[in-house]
Amino acid sequence: MFQLLRYAKDYRKQIILGPFFKFLEAVFELILPLFMARLVDEGIAKHDQGKVIEMALAMLGLSIVGLLCALVCQYYASIASQGFGTVLRNRLMEKINSFSHKELNRFGTDTLITRMTNDINQMQGALAMLIRLVVRAPFLSVGSVIMAFYIDWQMGLIFLILLPLFCIILFLIIHFSVPLYKTIQHQLDQLNQLVTQNLSGVRVIRAFARTKTETAHFKEQTDDLSKLNQKVANISALLSPSTTLIMNVGIVALLYFGGFKVNVGGLEQGQVLALINYMNQMLLALIVVSNLVVLFTRAAASANRINEVFATEPTLTAEKQSVKIDQQAPLVEFKKVDFRYTEKSGLALQNISFSLADNQVLGITGATGSGKSTLINLIPRFYDATSGTVDFFGVNVRAWSLEQLRSEIALVPQTAVLFSGTIRENLQWGKPDATDDECWQALATAQASEFVQSLSKGLDTPILENGKNFSGGQRQRLTIARALIRKPKLLILDDSLSALDYQTDLELRQAMKRELNCGIIIISQRLRSIQDAETILLMDNGRLAAQGSHESLLKDSQLYQELVASQEEGAVHA
Repeated sequence: MFQLLRYAKDYRKQIILGPFFKFLEAVFELILPLFMARLVDEGIAKHDQGKVIEMALAMLGLSIVGLLCALVCQYYASIASQGFGTVLRNRLMEKINSFSHKELNRFGTDTLITRMTNDINQMQGALAMLIRLVVRAPFLSVGSVIMAFYIDWQMGLIFLILLPLFCIILFLIIHFSVPLYKTIQHQLDQLNQLVTQNLSGVRVIRAFARTKTETAHFKEQTDDLSKLNQKVANISALLSPSTTLIMNVGIVALLYFGGFKVNVGGLEQGQVLALINYMNQMLLALIVVSNLVVLFTRAAASANRINEVFATEPTLTAEKQSVKIDQQAPLVEFKKVDFRYTEKSGLALQNISFSLADNQVLGITGATGSGKSTLINLIPRFYDATSGTVDFFGVNVRAWSLEQLRSEIALVPQTAVLFSGTIRENLQWGKPDATDDECWQALATAQASEFVQSLSKGLDTPILENGKNFSGGQRQRLTIARALIRKPKLLILDDSLSALDYQTDLELRQAMKRELNCGIIIISQRLRSIQDAETILLMDNGRLAAQGSHESLLKDSQLYQELVASQEEGAVHA
């Protein structure tokens, strides 16, 4: 947990001064019972009104100064904890963004969200309590025992007898509650995953009439989490009554033995009251210590989860070097490429070799799961090839800096992803300084200008989360326009024409061929979308079954002939 405190280095002043002011407040709190004892013994008992007023004013002054010290500490604790949480969250986001798809797949989106939110909140709370109470609570516990011995050593023995009893109860409660807190963190991960799945898949859930089933599943998960929290709360709740019992037993013992000492003149009445105050301070401070132990234990579990992310080294390095490209070399070239997602998994791609020249179109087709998307993910280095080489402009993609490589490539993924904002803001993801004319030009090429012009706000039309206020075809065209506005060296369309009708598909491909000056890779199971490509790759179970033009594949590849026949048959039946 303390490893993460390096992200609070800008708040060292608050972290040092906060506990110091809290220590001063604790000192004043320990002195107050002594003034109260003098007020009773020297003022009230002797009917000395001046002494009463003097002690009352002294106690009031100490209380005001203690309050000011506490407020300063609270102020510093808020600044340090919130600032620490902000820095930690930003650094964690930077780290996550440095991960390749391999690391992101290993962690999973749901647990990363929990670590970014709940776990960092736990760390913020722990730092705030560290500043506010980690000095005060132990100091009051030990200080109360010392002050009791200062007043009367025999009465101080009562404190020493009660202290181990409280420690035993505290140990038992922590022993049984801490493992449950770790389980609760794991349950939160699962609940977050379920919420994400339900929100992202709400249309599918309704389409299959699974609303009641998923609602019941969610209720089951929340009930399990609720039962765990209740179990922890019930165990922790034992702390208060048991502490109260010990405190009352101690007070009774102080009154009983203190009464004898008062009668024989060994103690004053005010001193007995002071001892009772110290008993309350000691046990209340120990309750705070117990809560701190639980809080820091939960924070330690969260810190381990956060450190796990920081300790993970990305498999892809983003070097700052620039490369010298060979304009005469193929735009993209695969040389005997093998790829597997994990060390233990089988080969997703095997012995892939092909090349794409600049300003040419490459089509990729094949059955679902044949490795089409996996193949193109190696070009912008979302993953690295297990063996073989992937070249871009004659240079191995591993030699490119990730920023430079990806700035030359525009990828339109299978799932059309739009971000909250306006149409213009989404298009400017491709080119931040894009003008309105450039936006309209990209929309026209993507066959999207007509429907955008029909919108009352045009480019300023707001886009809801994930573009849910547009149809599937409209979302696809907007994502294509976002890629086109970048004017890349390589445009990759990963099955991103599937929601378009045949006519729009044709007009879009014609417009791209006419207006773009770059290489194009089109992945599609719809052969009409790629039949005009100079080269077509036919994938089959991670292997390159055949490659060539549409005409040559029709002549030489039986698998391609079957694929064409199946689509022509489907068109006839349709």
